[in-house]
Amino acid sequence: MTSPTTDNQGLVRLCVLAVLAGCVTGVLGGAFRWCLDHLNRWRFEMLDWADGLGAPGWFIPVAVTAAGAAFGALVSHLVPTAAGSGIQHVEAVERGEAEPAPLRVIPARFFGGLAAIGSGLILGREGPTVHMGAAVGSETGRRAGLDQFDLRVMQTSLSGAGLAVAFTAPVGGALFALEEVTHSFRLRVVIPTILAVAAAVACGHVILGDRPDFLVGVVAPPSITLLPVFVVFGLLSGLVGIAYGRAVLGAIQGVRGITRVPAIAKAAIIGAIVGGLMAVDTDAAGGGDNLAQQIFDGSVVLPVVAALFIVRFVAGPLSYAAGTPGGLFAPMLALGALWGVLFAAGLDAVIPQPDSTLRDALVLAGMAALFGAVVRAPLTGMVVVMEMSATTTVAVPMLAATAAAVLVAHLSGTPPVYDSLREQMLANDASRERDSGA
Repeated sequence: MTSPTTDNQGLVRLCVLAVLAGCVTGVLGGAFRWCLDHLNRWRFEMLDWADGLGAPGWFIPVAVTAAGAAFGALVSHLVPTAAGSGIQHVEAVERGEAEPAPLRVIPARFFGGLAAIGSGLILGREGPTVHMGAAVGSETGRRAGLDQFDLRVMQTSLSGAGLAVAFTAPVGGALFALEEVTHSFRLRVVIPTILAVAAAVACGHVILGDRPDFLVGVVAPPSITLLPVFVVFGLLSGLVGIAYGRAVLGAIQGVRGITRVPAIAKAAIIGAIVGGLMAVDTDAAGGGDNLAQQIFDGSVVLPVVAALFIVRFVAGPLSYAAGTPGGLFAPMLALGALWGVLFAAGLDAVIPQPDSTLRDALVLAGMAALFGAVVRAPLTGMVVVMEMSATTTVAVPMLAATAAAVLVAHLSGTPPVYDSLREQMLANDASRERDSGA
């Protein structure tokens, strides 16, 4: 039986290792975001330049995104663990269903993610940073000789640190590790997670600065009499979330069902499609941060919002189905923001609003509610949105909308998207092992 003194010494050791690994994750995640920001700026400049060339210029974004997607798919072919979000792999490791990610997943995620996301695919930066953090955590634990339980604690804690750096959301990153990955709040996991997140975000701030991801003006708290509106909005958001989760899984199955075309070629074709959409409208592609900021600024007109919602609802899952490194979180947040604007416009047609306060509140609530419905991590979604926007005045209606969305999604019997993706990943791994054995 382990004595309390020995157990406390083990916890202290775990915390020290979490801080060290958190610093490494912060540098990796900060560098990844810094590079991605520069690639995004380059992409906008490239689009402006291509637009000035007339009709031939349309082929440039098509070629760029196709090349980025093909490179990302090539990386995933060489390092299969680097494909997709990576969050499903982190959860599989936590449940003892898979081995921790090897170190080679770090350069694969870093450069494959830069190519795929930077070229314009509708993917999130959090997938690579979460998986890189998890790999750093598990490798640190392995080198320190930790047992299997503490090794999993390290990879889980550092996955939260990766999310925190991706969104500059320290509390949200910690909640992600506890609510989504472990589904528990054990002290031996909570303390290392908090320390790892704090160290990672502090180091990331050195590279990125400490401003929130979205610059949002003052949003006055909506009247309590409007709370039923947010409940209805949340119920509808749950239906949207169910449809989006099914779209992601359907796109993956549909693309994998095309067996006569090599995976890298399929990724290039998907990239070309997304590149063509990007040539029409810059905001039709990419992770969606720039689009969300424009929505907060009020610079996107309603017909464009409706078109972008439809396009990104289809092209987002298609981008993920390309099998390159990249996540789902950021595109979901942008889609939730678009959905919030659409609902606000419909509400305004019935009950005219004197200002944009309710619209902004619905945008924030839409981001959290859609995330909650798809992922089933309501606390993580709400806190991430509040930290990214530095806004807490919408907390109560956001709670109502997110709870209603998660309730609808749960009652539908549709599993959380990462549960389905984890099952797909394990089935594919088993299939590859059978093929190699044969």
